[in-house]
Amino acid sequence: MANNRLNREQETRAKEVRKQAWRRPETLPSPDEHPDWQYRWIRVATQGQTDATNVSSKLREGWEPCKASDHPEITIVAIEHERFAENIVIGGLMLCRAPKEMVEERNEYYRQQTAAQMQSVDNNFMRENDPRMPLFNERRSKVTFGNG
Repeated sequence: MANNRLNREQETRAKEVRKQAWRRPETLPSPDEHPDWQYRWIRVATQGQTDATNVSSKLREGWEPCKASDHPEITIVAIEHERFAENIVIGGLMLCRAPKEMVEERNEYYRQQTAAQMQSVDNNFMRENDPRMPLFNERRSKVTFGNG
């Protein structure tokens, strides 16, 4: 046999690590995931004017502001408003959280609203149906390609 062969343990198949392309950093940092909470950035100001209506509606909806002390992973904290001095506010947006169950209930409510609106549109559309020239109400599309 050949005496100049290397042992398998000494062989490596490691390849060069591909250089990572530069990417633009995130404008808004993401907080660490928590199994019980859903996070969202809520607008508190736009073009330097506070948006009290939006903030109060979101707080009534169940979102609560996150404290800066609860999220040490978000280091770039700019205190732009005295009212939200202990919260995380970046670029007119404040980090808020809500229980995942509440967010799922809210999403289900809007899904039902959308389904009711679609049913109403379908009923209104099919009301114009005539047996001599029937209307089709298919919500599927099909894409085909030519053979050549």
